[in-house]
Amino acid sequence: MNKAARDYAITVIGILLLGAGLYFVKNISDPQGFIKILPYICIGSGCVIFGHGVGNVVSRKAIHTDPDIEKQVEIEKNDERNIAISNKAKAKAYDLMTYVFLALMIAFALMGIEMAALVILVFVYVFVQGYAIYYRSKFDKEM
Repeated sequence: MNKAARDYAITVIGILLLGAGLYFVKNISDPQGFIKILPYICIGSGCVIFGHGVGNVVSRKAIHTDPDIEKQVEIEKNDERNIAISNKAKAKAYDLMTYVFLALMIAFALMGIEMAALVILVFVYVFVQGYAIYYRSKFDKEM
């Protein structure tokens, strides 16, 4: 599947999720448990997926109209300086996320939320930290 077709498919999937969420909100009476939040998850993820797909479609159309712009965008995308800046920004965001996520887990524990939700948060936090350690050691061996 080429990139243009994939972007259109992503847009359609977003519309379908958004529509399904709205349908569930209107037609499910007295929802219980997970079904209570499922429509809103569908609406939120549908909006995000739709926006991503439409953004890619519009961007591709705008770039393909002018070959000079297309060439300039390709150069900027592969520029070493831009890649270094992007990687540094990701690293800073990860460092911040580590502390914010830890503070959030402590706050949830002090608030007394369900143990299952807290265990899931801790598991995900440990998984992300393990992932970072794995790649840190892998890159240390390579470089």
